[in-house]
Amino acid sequence: MARIAFIGLGNMGGPMAANLVKAGHEVLGFDLAAPVLKAAEASGVKPASHASQAVKDAEIVITMLPQGRHVLTAWTDILQTAAQDTLVIDCSTIDVDSSRKAHEMAKAASCLSLDAPVSGGTGGATAGTLTFMAGGSDEAFARAKPILEAMGKKIVHCGEAGAGQAAKICNNMILGISMVGVCEAFVLAEKLGLSHQALFDVASTSSGQCWAINTYCPVPGPVPTSPANNGYKPGFAAALMLKDLRLSQEAALASGASTPMGAEAAQLFALFEKQGNGGRDFSAIIEMFREKP
Repeated sequence: MARIAFIGLGNMGGPMAANLVKAGHEVLGFDLAAPVLKAAEASGVKPASHASQAVKDAEIVITMLPQGRHVLTAWTDILQTAAQDTLVIDCSTIDVDSSRKAHEMAKAASCLSLDAPVSGGTGGATAGTLTFMAGGSDEAFARAKPILEAMGKKIVHCGEAGAGQAAKICNNMILGISMVGVCEAFVLAEKLGLSHQALFDVASTSSGQCWAINTYCPVPGPVPTSPANNGYKPGFAAALMLKDLRLSQEAALASGASTPMGAEAAQLFALFEKQGNGGRDFSAIIEMFREKP
């Protein structure tokens, strides 16, 4: 079993660290928020007073932080303390450029590194069924895979440094676009007098099927486990979807890719957040479409 430092124990990091404990690993955790750290302690994570204390003597370090600037700041601290050959894994969703910079920092410190953002939301983090999209060397991936398997059910090596972030950004752009389309279709069905169940029964088994319908249907009823049946309590908050869509547009601009649907989805979620909905599940955007004349 490994000695693991886990930095960032929020809605995703907390349950991920708890699953590492369940798998028999020794996990030392740190978070700037005291209540979050206390909650992690209740799940078996040993609390540290600062990141460097958690990292000292750790074989593996995992970070789960909000933005690229937070990751770069944390890795600057971590790599001053970490021993050579420590494996540092970033599970945050950040921009590709920051991710590649973090890899360069790790290489300069003679540490292995992996960017491994996740898909599956808080439900997947708790259940240990996340999908990990990994970028980094074959050696880093081989060392990380058994650890990631304690937190997820699908682990994909997408390529070299930054490839995991690229895959996550592209995947979530698809998700944001498809959810907008699904919500528009259900609102149109309402206007046409078609029941939610009837549209679901057709679309979920024909050419309109997608994850946004089959697993995460944005209206109450057809999929009992979707947030629509729980007042749109977030499995994946609208603010996080907006963050990912903005990352996709930054990447599109930098690479010269044409993503008009991604750009439109980003604008729609920006408006939804501006209306005070950032903390609700992203599928709640259906309510904004109902308000349009």
